[in-house]
Amino acid sequence: MATTPSPKAKKPTKATKPAAPAPMSAKAKTEAPPPKPAAAPTLTLKHLAVEMAEAHDMSKKQADSLLGDVVDRIVSHLKKGERIRMAGLGILEVKKRAARMGRNPGTGEPMEIKASKKVAFRPAKELKEAI
Repeated sequence: MATTPSPKAKKPTKATKPAAPAPMSAKAKTEAPPPKPAAAPTLTLKHLAVEMAEAHDMSKKQADSLLGDVVDRIVSHLKKGERIRMAGLGILEVKKRAARMGRNPGTGEPMEIKASKKVAFRPAKELKEAI
């Protein structure tokens, strides 16, 4: 025996579709999005070595070696915890960051961020004024 639904029973409703985005105007279709600002060129130690070699009448290899040695010495002094002051440029120093609580951005659950060290740079007054 087949049962038929009573006329008063509600029919299942269909899921509603989200509204379609509003059509773009003719003016908006023809305008291009504003151009992104051009990224500043990146200067490497190789570029600096070439400029130094030209300015001081030395080979590129010698200038590259000299700059590499300067970087190595800066790193070794920072590892010791020393502060490096370069006149006209600024101060490089290692700062300690304490352990703290943070949140996992994916799940939102709290997590501990362990203590770490970071290199801090404070520009000199001359550098600030030059820029």
